Amino acid sequence: MAPPKAKNPKRSAQYYRDNPEAREKKKKYDTEYHDTPARRKYRAELSAERRKRGVMGKGGKDMSHTKDGKIVAESPSKNRARNRGKK
Repeated sequence: MAPPKAKNPKRSAQYYRDNPEAREKKKKYDTEYHDTPARRKYRAELSAERRKRGVMGKGGKDMSHTKDGKIVAESPSKNRARNRGKK
């Protein structure tokens, strides 16, 4: 089941809501990008680490790659906020 629509969406969400052609184009790009061998390997590494630590499918912290290549547990809000555009 899809999550409910936000009552007051941010700028990009509003743009894609108002422009279905652009939303389809972005969806196609995202699908192709996340289907590349590099992205699949990246996701597989993180999933394997979550499985190894026994937290797969239980919520909680994300596994995150550090700059030196290690995988560490990190709060989802910190992990997903990195490299995101600032206002």
